[in-house]
Parts: sequence; C-alpha cells; structure tokens
Amino acid sequence: MDQDAVTAVIERFERFARDEAPGRSAVYEAWARRVIDDPAVATAFAGIAETRRQPPLVFAVVRVLGAPMGDLDAWASWVVSHAEAIAEECGRRSVQTNEPLRCAALLPVLSLIEGPIALLEVGASAGLCLFPDRYSYRYRSGADTLALDPLDGVSPVVLDSALHGMPEVRMPQVVWRAGIDLNPLDAGRADDRAWLTGLVWPGEEGRRERIAGALDIAAADPPLLVTGDGADALPALAARAPRDATLVVTTPGVLAHVPRTRRAALISAARAAGRWITFDAPGLHDGWTRPVESVRGGFSLALDGDVIAEVDPLGAWVAWHPGSEAGRR
Repeated sequence: MDQDAVTAVIERFERFARDEAPGRSAVYEAWARRVIDDPAVATAFAGIAETRRQPPLVFAVVRVLGAPMGDLDAWASWVVSHAEAIAEECGRRSVQTNEPLRCAALLPVLSLIEGPIALLEVGASAGLCLFPDRYSYRYRSGADTLALDPLDGVSPVVLDSALHGMPEVRMPQVVWRAGIDLNPLDAGRADDRAWLTGLVWPGEEGRRERIAGALDIAAADPPLLVTGDGADALPALAARAPRDATLVVTTPGVLAHVPRTRRAALISAARAAGRWITFDAPGLHDGWTRPVESVRGGFSLALDGDVIAEVDPLGAWVAWHPGSEAGRR
C-alpha cells in the first residue's frame, strides 16, 4: 500500500476527529480516532479512491454494509476484513445529505415570492427539499413560537428552527416540483432510503426520523427528478415548468460540491431560468450582489444574489436581515 495514501487518510481523519465529530457524534469521533491509532484500519481506508475518502461517506458506507457498532475492536477487525467491499461501495456512493429541515431556511425567502411557484432544485438527491408546503414549521423566537401547518393540518414532519428577527412567513403554493442530481435517489426504493437515513450520524437525535417521514411524503407524490449536471440540464428542465407559475431555482448548500470551474455557469443558468435562492458559505462564490461575511458562523441566504439572512447550514436557525430589498423585483 502507498504510504503517502495511508498518511493522507490519517491526516484527514485526524481533522475530522478534532474539528467535526466532537459534540455531534461520539461514535464517529471514536471511529476516527481508531483510524488514527490503528495502522491496519488506516491502510484499509487508503484503498478507497482519494475523492471518496470523506469520513462521513466512509463511515456511512461501513454502517450500511453491516459493521458492528458497539465494540471498537470488533469494528476495526470488521473494517480490515472488508476493505475491498468498503472501497467498492465508497466508489459508487456520494454524500447526498437530503435534510428537509433546510426548508425552514428556504420558507422565509419563498414567502417573498408571489405564487403559484414552480420549484426546481439543483442537487436534489431524493427531492426532500422540494416539499416546503407539505411540512409543518415551529419557529422559535425568544419566548414566542410561530406555528405554520399545511392546509390539511399538522404534517407528520414538523420542522423546528430558531428565528432571529421576525419576517412575514407563509406557506407557499407549489404547483410543480422538479430536481436535478448526478445520481437522483428514489424515496420509494428501499436501498435509497437506507442510504439517506444511513448518512445521519449516530447521536443526531430526531434527524433519522425526520428524514424517514419526509421520504414517505416524497414517495407518495414523487417529484420530477432528472439525472445530469446542474448547469447543463437546468435550461431544458426549466422549460418544462408551467408558464403560469413563478419558477424558483434553489441551490441550498449544493454549490460547495460543484467544481469551482462550474459554479459560475450554474449560477448564471439559475439566474436566467427564474428567481434564485441559495445558501452557501460567504466566500464560496461571487454570486452575491455585494460582499458578505458571516456574523454567527453560518451560511449566507440570498434571493437573486441579495443576501437577506444568515442561516445554519442545515436549517436549525435563521437570522433575518431587516430592511432587505430582496423580493422587490
């Protein structure tokens, strides 16, 4: 085995153990530390293609393949004996986090746009963020709670988020839903459901159940999902949207996974197609209408490039910027 590859694995999992796992998943932190300390485990992971060695992806794969969870020595032994299967499975998988809670960040911006709305998401995975009108919301603002439910009552999926500032929030009228992904997932397919729920880190309470509930909603009314590169596939798919609806293109957290050389093309295609909603790290691209920076350590949320809030990357909180001109187009 190439020693440079082993060293790269140890360095990557060391960063994960130090910066990413603590406070979020004790299991993943322990696994990452075992990779650092156990040359046999590090060597097993060095057989994975370099572009597929992200710790969350590797750990999700070993869980889906049946690695023991409770005993660290048993886990390490299992990894070493299943190294080829792990490398093969990592080669065909990618991190396709499909967190419906992100709709809690999208909803205040959708509330600025006149409906009916045709919703198109780039990087849609199984399309769980294409159903903002099918979820219930509980926005906490100090001692107050703003409750919003679909027209037919409380949803099986209730999204809880902290709201700093109190914009007008209302349920959108979504009449068409479509998505683009390099590898779209089917909410009704057992293997795809297992993969999406398996991407939830051990210790993230309630998240697996929230995703499972959202998968049920998507499976009951599947959105139109197409396979392709976002910038290339967007114009043709946008042309299929109903003419009497406002087309809204969303890229929630996906641009970080688009090669830098392709980001500008995707942003241009989204702007040309209709209204564009995104939230990303402030320095990720030049699609903002003015320079932005993070105050709370979150992502910038923007409509047509105009930043109107800072948000948690997964939607757990929204900090609204009062006085924004976004939406007045």
